[in-house]
Amino acid sequence: MSDATQAPVATPNPLVRLWERGSRIDPRYLITFLITLVLVAAQLRYQMFGGYERIATALGVCVATEAALSWFDRGRVVNLQSAYISGISLSLLLKPQGYALWPFAIGGFLAISSKYVLRYRDNHLWNPTNFAICALLLAAPAHVSVLSHQFGNDFITNLVIWAFGLIIAARVGVLHITLAYVLSFLALSTARAALTGQPVLPEIAPLTGPMYQLFVFFMITDPRTVVRGRGRQIGVAVIIALAEMVIRFASDRGWALPTGFNAGPPLFALAIVGPIAKWLDLRARARAATPVPARG
Repeated sequence: MSDATQAPVATPNPLVRLWERGSRIDPRYLITFLITLVLVAAQLRYQMFGGYERIATALGVCVATEAALSWFDRGRVVNLQSAYISGISLSLLLKPQGYALWPFAIGGFLAISSKYVLRYRDNHLWNPTNFAICALLLAAPAHVSVLSHQFGNDFITNLVIWAFGLIIAARVGVLHITLAYVLSFLALSTARAALTGQPVLPEIAPLTGPMYQLFVFFMITDPRTVVRGRGRQIGVAVIIALAEMVIRFASDRGWALPTGFNAGPPLFALAIVGPIAKWLDLRARARAATPVPARG
C-alpha cells in the first residue's frame, strides 16, 4: 500500500471568498446597501440630512408615487428599490431654507413621475433624482440649495465609502463610467487650478463629499439612463466632466447662467448631456433595428 499522502487543498483567500459571495447577490441590493452606507456615514459623522421628518417625507412620497404610477402604467407595483434610492438621495442632497418639507415632497414626486412622463421609446432620459433637484434649483433657487458639505480629511469615512463604492460599481459593471468621470474631473480640476492660480486641493476636494459620491455611484451610472456600449459610456462621462468645468468657469467669470446652475455644476452637466446622449443612442438603436426595404 502506498505511503503517499494526499496533497492539502488550498484554502481560498478571504477576499476571494467575499468577492464570490458578493457576485451571487442581486446588484440592486448592493446599490441599496451603498446608498444606505452613505446616508449613515453622513448622518452619524455630520448630521447632514437635518431631521428624520425630511427622510420620511422624501421616502414616503417616492415610494407612494412609484407604487401608484407603476400600478397605473403596468398593472402591478414594481420593485421599489429605485424609489428608495431616490428618496435617500433627495433627503441628503436637498437643503431648503428653514425647516420646510415641501421641497422633499415635490422633489420626490418630480423624481418618480419623470420616469413615467419624460420618456422616449419606453425609456426615461433623466436620472430621477438628478431631474428633480435641477428642476427645484431652477424653479425655486431662493428657497432650495444642495448639499455642499464634504467629508474632507475624514480618511476612514472616505476610505470605507469609496472602497465599497468601487467594488459595487465593478460588480454592477459600471466601474469604467465612474473611473472615466473621476479621472476627467481630477485632470480638469488640476488644469483649472493652474489657469486660475488657485491651489489644487480645494478644486478636487468636492470628491470627498456625499454629493459627488452620490453623483459618481448613482446618478452618472444609472443603468436605465446610460448609453449603450463601454466606449460610448466612457465618452459621455468625459463630456459630462467637461460640461461641468465649463459651468464652473462661466460662474467664475460672472457670465450669465440660469439661476441655480452655480449651486450644482455636476448635476446640471449631467441633466444637459445625459438626456441628449441617451436620446441619440435610442435613435441609433431604432434605426439599426429598422429593416431596410428591398429594392424592386
